[in-house]
Amino acid sequence: MSHLQNILLDTLLGTKHVDSAALIKLQERSLCVASPGFSVMPSDVKTLVNGFAKNPLQTRRKGLYFKEKDYKCVRADDYSLYAKNENTGVVVVKTQLYLLVATYTEGMYPSVCVEATEKLGEYLRRKGN
Repeated sequence: MSHLQNILLDTLLGTKHVDSAALIKLQERSLCVASPGFSVMPSDVKTLVNGFAKNPLQTRRKGLYFKEKDYKCVRADDYSLYAKNENTGVVVVKTQLYLLVATYTEGMYPSVCVEATEKLGEYLRRKGN
C-alpha cells in the first residue's frame, strides 16, 4: 500500500464518515490512488476536473453527474466542490497537484466528511502537493 493510500485510509476513512476516497492527478487527469473498492471512471475524472476548469458558478447551477448519479451542487469555488444526492454526497478539494475526492453515504455526517477532506487538502497544499 502506498503512502498516499495510507493517508486516505487513516485521515478520511478512519473518521467513519467517509465511505470512499481517491486522489486524482490533475496534470494527467488520471486516478492516482483510491480506497479499496472505489473505482473512478475516466468520465468521472473528466467531470470533476471540468468542475474546476470551467466557471465554478456554472457547476453550482448545473450540478454534477458523478458515478452515474445526478448531484445537486451546494458549494463550488476555486478549491472546493460539495454536492449531494438525497442522503449521499461527494466532496472534492483541489490542491496544486491533485483532486481529493471523498464520498459519504446515509448515516454518515456530511460535516465530518467535509472537515476531514478539507483538512487533508490543506495538508497536501502545505506540502506542495
